[in-house]
Amino acid sequence: MNGPRLSETAYAVCLGFVFLIPLAAAGLALMNTGLGRARSAAHSALSALCVVGVAALCFFAFGFALEGFLDQPAHTFAIQGKPWNWLGAGSPFLRGVHFDGSPEPLAALFGLFAASLAAIIPLGSGSDRWRLGAICASTAILSSWTFPLFAHWVWGGGWLAQLGRNYGLGQGFLDTGGAASIHVVGGLSALSIAWLLGPRRGKYTSERMPAAIPGHNVVLVVFGCFLAWLGWIGLNASGALLFAGMELGRLPLVAINTTLSAAAASLTAALITRLRFGKPDASLCANGWTAGLVASSAATALFRPLAAALIGTIAGAMIVYTVEWLELYLTIDDPSGAVSVHALAGIWGVMAAGLFASPVAGANAANQWLAQLDGVATLVGFILPLAYGLNWLLNRFYALRVAPEGERQGLDLYELGAGAYPEFTSHNEDLWQR
Repeated sequence: MNGPRLSETAYAVCLGFVFLIPLAAAGLALMNTGLGRARSAAHSALSALCVVGVAALCFFAFGFALEGFLDQPAHTFAIQGKPWNWLGAGSPFLRGVHFDGSPEPLAALFGLFAASLAAIIPLGSGSDRWRLGAICASTAILSSWTFPLFAHWVWGGGWLAQLGRNYGLGQGFLDTGGAASIHVVGGLSALSIAWLLGPRRGKYTSERMPAAIPGHNVVLVVFGCFLAWLGWIGLNASGALLFAGMELGRLPLVAINTTLSAAAASLTAALITRLRFGKPDASLCANGWTAGLVASSAATALFRPLAAALIGTIAGAMIVYTVEWLELYLTIDDPSGAVSVHALAGIWGVMAAGLFASPVAGANAANQWLAQLDGVATLVGFILPLAYGLNWLLNRFYALRVAPEGERQGLDLYELGAGAYPEFTSHNEDLWQR
């Protein structure tokens, strides 16, 4: 598989869009903070900053060497005479990357930002009970191994990308903006963390019925949605140029589809919660917005605008019900809804690419949905057990969850020694619930 070559103009435009990606991380960080408790707000914000730092350093040191790029050295094996690429064979610390205007340095920068974004996702599922040191250790695992491994299979010319050439499954696995590589990987890591940490104190009664613990600052959550919107346009546009070789003329379509998907998802969540509860739910509407962004990311440049709106509508409906089902029936305490927003909406977006994406000119259009299904099966059947197993091992040597006293006191005071809102008194009556 030959990597796309970018003209000087396309290179500059792509670089500009890559520079927008950190806004998506900032948006998710604000949403995680706002959806958590006030007494852990500073801890949540600092954790996001630490996660970005750890992820960037680990991806620089080891991650990009494993992810690689199209046409770069890789470990391969043959099955029935066909080569299958399974892991990058680059040098650590970006040695061998030539900053000469080739697409490879752009891919390294994109991957560094993408690894940071994926690592922020689990923060929301572990809100109010995940130790800062354990967060950093888990981030190192994700950004050094789990994320680069799957990213190589998709963006580095790996075996999922080769399904089209080797087995005639469409264009191979499609994921130009990271619906699978960033969001499902991050969302499945979030699910692993939520399982290992267990629910927050006071979340469930003795009869295992969930109690509502609303987020403390919906303004932060909604402002995070606007930042995420800009970041996602950069993510989807740069991914379309870098990994799919799209022409510059399709970039307006990328921005339109990203916006339509998010808008349809948010309004669908507002309508459903209005019908069910009598009033729209702000946090679910915000989660619907983000779910629409996630679902758009698999092949944004290849959707028609009507299809993008439909994809967002289904993602918004999914969020309202899956957040409730995970909490009620599986007793998964996920304060930010990360599992629904990123893992489940990302899986829907991946499959939607197989159903609605138009093939690139001259590309095979047959059986694209099978290539997408192979990717989903790999995520659920391999990446989820891998993420859970690695974090389980970490938990055996370095406890993930803060001590009960820390959770009662709040992570701000317990781990940082100061609260986010020292001028205000927190209402702590839920501290004594069991």
